[in-house]
Amino acid sequence: MEKLWAGRFSKELDQTADDFNSSILFDSRMYRQDIQGSIEHAAMLAKQNIISSDDCRQIVSELLRIQKELEEGTLSIDPNAEDIHMFIESVLTKRIGDAGKRLHTARSRNDQVALDLRLYLREECETILSLIRSLVDAIVEKAQDNLVALLPGYTHLQRAQPISFAHHLLAYGMMFSRDISRLQDAVKRMNVSPLGSCALAGTTYPIDRAFVADKLGFDGYTLNSLDGVSDRDFCVEIGAALSVVMMHLSRFSEELILWTSWEFGFVELDDSFTTGSSIMPQKKNSDMAELVRGKTGRVYGNLMGTLTMLKGLPLAYNKDMQEDKEAIFDSVDTVKKCLEVFAPMILTMKVNREAMYNAAQKGFINATDLADYLTKKGLPFRRAYQMVGQIVSHCLQNNLVLDTLPLETYKNFSPLFEQDLYAEISLETCVSKRTSPGGTGTQSLLDQIKYLRGVVTN
Repeated sequence: MEKLWAGRFSKELDQTADDFNSSILFDSRMYRQDIQGSIEHAAMLAKQNIISSDDCRQIVSELLRIQKELEEGTLSIDPNAEDIHMFIESVLTKRIGDAGKRLHTARSRNDQVALDLRLYLREECETILSLIRSLVDAIVEKAQDNLVALLPGYTHLQRAQPISFAHHLLAYGMMFSRDISRLQDAVKRMNVSPLGSCALAGTTYPIDRAFVADKLGFDGYTLNSLDGVSDRDFCVEIGAALSVVMMHLSRFSEELILWTSWEFGFVELDDSFTTGSSIMPQKKNSDMAELVRGKTGRVYGNLMGTLTMLKGLPLAYNKDMQEDKEAIFDSVDTVKKCLEVFAPMILTMKVNREAMYNAAQKGFINATDLADYLTKKGLPFRRAYQMVGQIVSHCLQNNLVLDTLPLETYKNFSPLFEQDLYAEISLETCVSKRTSPGGTGTQSLLDQIKYLRGVVTN
């Protein structure tokens, strides 16, 4: 395929260099966005009397035909084309001649590719936002079913205080709700049209940038043409937002991997989201969660690669910026795949409430509540804290637990202890009485569920 820029050169590009320079293998996924942008650009050129209405009709009609053929598979993308933009323009000009050649008036590949990438990422981000909402919905549904399921909450991976399993799940729901907001913010800043910036300095033609921006669903257009073609902040922002999504998925995956081990046994993942061993017939591996945890690194790497690529670039466009696409495309694809598997994995997992409760009975996780009991009787908290520490030490030396330690023994430590202490330090009471907003008490959990349901539906 002849290069559209070939007029300046006396010899063909070396084949190895041509292959190295080409981006068609990965930017071909933007063919719909390229055609969409070209259609509105042609409409604007005709409106401004830069091209004729007849040329515009031919261009739009043939571009729609090219899109239909690409989607039906009757037209194949030429891998020898330099990029998707040149491929579509070459097919167009071959079919309709001079009218097709007029399409590129008042436009450069620099602002064209910037436009296509924004359009593509805007659409992909909507898909990702929908997938995150589905995951939040799955978390909320699982939490609703486990409001009274108790397990130990951890700090430093040591048993700390009893909580509801719903409370633990909803913490991830809150993380993903922030991911929704973060990604929406990034899309909002991205949603301005660079078309009309041309190569870097704008154009002498009387174009209407606002018309094209409005037709393409943008909130406006870039206010500086140099910035319009060289800005890839939106790739960085979306890459960063997707990295945070993956970080949250990875943390959740790590807990699922721990919880499904024999040592915990808190949950069991459905057979449809686990694999076995080639040699050990008893194994049931949480491979989907492990893969999500592993794939997090590549999304981080894509972000760092994009930041590094951009860090030393002078204005305006440089070929280095071709490296933005493979990175952000891979991050988008990876996050989508992880989210697609995660929500059904959560919905189908079985919760072993008995194992959770048994774990909660160990580790003196109601010690804080015992200290609170003394504080409510008038003992300063620090003195109560110290006394309960001594009681725990006594229990450890005598293989006892707080729940069954005789009242007489308690009274040896303080006369403030009465029979009512046992009700105060029961696991159920420890959880239910934590009614502060955001806590693990039932009403607080219902409030959290209501909030997250609002996030899903908005």
